[in-house]
Amino acid sequence: MLSAHLDTLRSWSARRWWSALAAAVGTVLLIGIPTVLVPNPVFGREIATTSWAWPVLLVTAALSGLVLASYVREPGRVAAPPVPDSGGRRGMLGGVLTFFAVGCPVCNKIVLLALGYAGALQWFAPVQPVLAALAVIALGWALHARLSGERACAVAPVTPTRVG
Repeated sequence: MLSAHLDTLRSWSARRWWSALAAAVGTVLLIGIPTVLVPNPVFGREIATTSWAWPVLLVTAALSGLVLASYVREPGRVAAPPVPDSGGRRGMLGGVLTFFAVGCPVCNKIVLLALGYAGALQWFAPVQPVLAALAVIALGWALHARLSGERACAVAPVTPTRVG
């Protein structure tokens, strides 16, 4: 299965790889700026960044980029019919989980309203590494679904034929 996925990735065009890179950078910025992994003047952070936050963000950004690039049409190929539940929901779930996993436990308004300051530190902060693992699993599962669907529904380029 892994070799089949690697073969699929090797067959990607430069267009898809550039899309994956752009999506990965976009993911780092989209999650990193509001969680203050990327320092900025707009958002603040009460609790210091954990040692595992950046590695989790980079892994999920790479997986997110690959998942997004799997939606980019290859030049000269006919679009394959849509595959039901082909990983889009799992990819979105992975992104949301990453945001909660790497964010400051007491800076998140939803967590703060639900648990309060002490509850966020006592209950939510210890769960964040689990959320990070679930995010990576969800994105890996989404990528697996997308690459499996692409391999199963591979459509060859259309070549015009002469009639008559």
